Amino acid sequence: MKLIIKGGLVVDPVAGSATIKDILVVEGKIAETGANLSAGGAVVLDAAGRLVAPGLIDMHVHLREPGFEAKETVYTGTRAAARGGFTTVACMPNTNPVIDNAALIRSIINSARTGGLVQVCPVGAITRGSRGEELAEMGDMAEAGAAAFSDDGMPVSNAGLMRRAMQYAKMLDKALISHSEEKSLSAGGSMHEGYISTILGLKGISACAEEVMVARDILLAEETGCRVHIAHVSTAGSVRLLQEAKARGVRVSAEATPHHFTLTDEAVMGFDTNTKVNPPLRTGADLAAVRQGLADGTIDVIATDHAPHTAEEKDVEYERAPFGLVGLETAVGLVWTELVNTGVLTPLQAITCMTLNPARILGIPKGTLEPGADADITIIDPALAEVVDPAKFASKGRNTPFAGRMLKGLPWLTMISGRIVMRGGVLEEENQQQ
Repeated sequence: MKLIIKGGLVVDPVAGSATIKDILVVEGKIAETGANLSAGGAVVLDAAGRLVAPGLIDMHVHLREPGFEAKETVYTGTRAAARGGFTTVACMPNTNPVIDNAALIRSIINSARTGGLVQVCPVGAITRGSRGEELAEMGDMAEAGAAAFSDDGMPVSNAGLMRRAMQYAKMLDKALISHSEEKSLSAGGSMHEGYISTILGLKGISACAEEVMVARDILLAEETGCRVHIAHVSTAGSVRLLQEAKARGVRVSAEATPHHFTLTDEAVMGFDTNTKVNPPLRTGADLAAVRQGLADGTIDVIATDHAPHTAEEKDVEYERAPFGLVGLETAVGLVWTELVNTGVLTPLQAITCMTLNPARILGIPKGTLEPGADADITIIDPALAEVVDPAKFASKGRNTPFAGRMLKGLPWLTMISGRIVMRGGVLEEENQQQ
């Protein structure tokens, strides 16, 4: 199989360039990039006017399998990823049972190989059952294929235990992904603690609930030399702590979600439970700080924290609803609409945050268009626009606060190992069934 992607603006985060050229794909690998490429018998794909990037990577996704298949599965979640332009996702371990052993790591990898559409990198739990009491078998999980470790959804409250986890992770050369939340400060809260929570009569979650744990884990990372990644940064204080830590040379990285750089706590005014997320939507000042952190490189990654729930779970009073929203199928549109089209990020910066940086943190050979690399490619059409319609989602989850919003700058094609799996917002397998 030979394929030439012609005339697109090739955004290469490794080279740090964005130039119009062609890409030749042969047998699922990138064979060559350059001007006016040709190859006998090659299929030609016209990418003029579009951006050609390495396959997007979402390093924070909840596929809900095993145990919560009513919300999502590897099958449906990977199709949502492909439709959203992602070729690789890292799935979090807060399932039932918790992914805290080598057998479950292998099970997720096998499920993705047999029924998934994109590559899945399982994240193993830091502690057994994510209970924060004793370390899980991190070495066994790393050997089985765990890309990183996290108790996402449940912070590791015991600082001594987190320190030992970092020591082990450093030996394994794996990143620890920190869900930064001090439970004694957030317990019972439903939204950001501030003016809006007061007038709505909802118990709030203070910015300090996040920042206390960010500060702790930065200090532990500084002592142990472990690579620590701060998940879903939401406050100006966290951005400041990260900036100071990076200036000292601490091996810390961080991610921001589209909802935290798009919405503020004012979105909760209508009591839409799809705005209930953890960490919560913060103030306009926090949102501005997160955007600035992405622009200046303090925040390395854009990740969705894709967290599907059933309609029944979300259709309750705000306080009783679970935290989380779906993000795989709206991420690129929000990045382009909110950050690129407004001049906050250049296309190269945005692509780097969604490809090379997460690949390096996870230690996977992705995020590049170098010859010899897997032909995982995402083509984005900056002129393509649509209104968000959850009924069209491939995900089982419909819990998005962005329904009805017009987004401009969308994924046009998703290619995995040289095989086109999505084109024009429609999965290729759906086209074949019609």
